[in-house]
Amino acid sequence: MDPKRWRLDGQLALVTGGSAGIGRAIARELLGFGADVLLAARDAAALDAARAELQEDFPEREIQAFVADVADEEQRRELLDWVEDFGEGLHVLVNNAGGNLSKAATDYTEDEWRQIFEVNLFSAFELSRYAHPLLTRHAASCIVNVGSVSGLTHVRTGAPYGMSKAALHQMTRNLAVEWAEDGVRVNAVAPWYIRTRRTSDKLADPDYLDEVLLRTPLGRIGEPEEVAAAVAFLCLPAAGYVTGECIAVDGGFLRYGF
Repeated sequence: MDPKRWRLDGQLALVTGGSAGIGRAIARELLGFGADVLLAARDAAALDAARAELQEDFPEREIQAFVADVADEEQRRELLDWVEDFGEGLHVLVNNAGGNLSKAATDYTEDEWRQIFEVNLFSAFELSRYAHPLLTRHAASCIVNVGSVSGLTHVRTGAPYGMSKAALHQMTRNLAVEWAEDGVRVNAVAPWYIRTRRTSDKLADPDYLDEVLLRTPLGRIGEPEEVAAAVAFLCLPAAGYVTGECIAVDGGFLRYGF
């Protein structure tokens, strides 16, 4: 076995939404495999705290942070200009930033549902396009999009969130085919309920938690590190023949039978 197939030494990864939850777990996982990591998030204080924590745990790795709201077009361009200034191109892009406002379909204002698409879908599409020249500087590179089971079946997230994630999954398939000849693999993961700050309020309701667990064959809530492990695998050279896939990290939720 060639151990380099399971390492990311010398590779540079950009993780959006990297200040907390799944994004920070992804950054930690990639660092553990030897990558240098660039973090982006809109909350400056949380981002700085995440960078400091990760740097303390991985003193030998290069970890940089850039404050940006990827839902904003100008800030997306500024972020990729910053990445380009490193002069190394990019080996890995993880489009993790996302958000939601859960309502009945008829209750959304136009600005509200369009903002969900801006954060979850348009930012990933634009960042992928802007990153393409940086990714193609290397013989092999990859993009991983953090989707959701809500893009594959109905869950109680609200229609715009599910619509945006379904489109993100399809974008993954299209770019995987279009950019295969450029040496860029494109994959996605689709988490179910993961224990993060964003899900803590809903999961604090014992009746709701029971409903979730009854639909989850493994009988528990997932951890950010479990999503991060799937993302990291898709970035490894060992996954070099995997592209266009969407891996559910859902404790069996999507395979539930009666």
